[in-house]
Amino acid sequence: MADSNFIDYVKFCSRSGAGGAGSVHFRREKHVPKGGPDGGDGGRGGNIILRGNAQHWTLLHLKYKKHVIAEDGKGGEGGRRKGRDGEDIILEVPLGTVAKDAETMEPRFEITENGQEVILTPGGRGGLGNDHFKTATNQAPHYAQPGEPGIEEWIVLELKLLADVGLVGFPNAGKSTLLSSISAAKPEIGDYPFTTLVPNLGVIPYRNDRSFVMADIPGIIEGAAEGKGLGLRFLRHIERNSILLFMIPADTESISAQYKILLGELGKYNPELLDKKRLLAITKADMLDDELMTQMMEDVPDELPSLFISSVSQFNLDRLKDMLWQAIIDG
Repeated sequence: MADSNFIDYVKFCSRSGAGGAGSVHFRREKHVPKGGPDGGDGGRGGNIILRGNAQHWTLLHLKYKKHVIAEDGKGGEGGRRKGRDGEDIILEVPLGTVAKDAETMEPRFEITENGQEVILTPGGRGGLGNDHFKTATNQAPHYAQPGEPGIEEWIVLELKLLADVGLVGFPNAGKSTLLSSISAAKPEIGDYPFTTLVPNLGVIPYRNDRSFVMADIPGIIEGAAEGKGLGLRFLRHIERNSILLFMIPADTESISAQYKILLGELGKYNPELLDKKRLLAITKADMLDDELMTQMMEDVPDELPSLFISSVSQFNLDRLKDMLWQAIIDG
């Protein structure tokens, strides 16, 4: 899929339908010339609803919807006939979509399950007909309620990818190469920074027909939490990953220093990310011998489960999948 087809942010005006007016009507039949009030209620205005759809992975289909307008409810009629409700508008969104108020950017809710439906902008209630307002002292009320107006508001939808494992690293750490090596995903791969401009998802096959989902997230740079580079735009995707696999190339000057920088960027963006389970893959290790690996392990934080790998030579990739699977089932 082309880079331009991955859309994880949309903003639009959401306008629900107004409720229909209640009816002022009196029963008039051949033998009932002065019947009582029988005005029906107005119909409810249409809602704007978000529905989770596991077949969607981007908000591309909503990119050009700048105004979403639901139908107004119809007015009530005589004979206590209720007006028709306005038709709802249902917007299907990928799992991991968060709805926010565009002015305050306060989150309202998130869609995490296939088929889950949540009302984004509720329609106005229909007005009550005059049948509801008769009393002992007023047998013929000549008024009914108007319908409630609809709501017009600006909404932001943000997508946070749902994956079991999120890859965290600087550009050129080998994230895309790993994903292409162990899944059917085919991200763009190159030897220059920011080859990956959009997140890529891959399903990783595992033993006994099991599988898990891995997200290749565009590389973080130092200062990403302050908006530098591409990192800030995609840091939110890491929030949905249950396991974070840090990837640092073997030819880096200091593994521990680079790990601390990556960890610091995540913590500045969202301190809760530091509570996630973390693993370390030291990439591009096909040219290392055992003695050099042993020396380099002294520069790896003791509390961090780590493994030397090479996506090109397939070195230790099965062991890496074992480590990831164990981390996933351990929760």
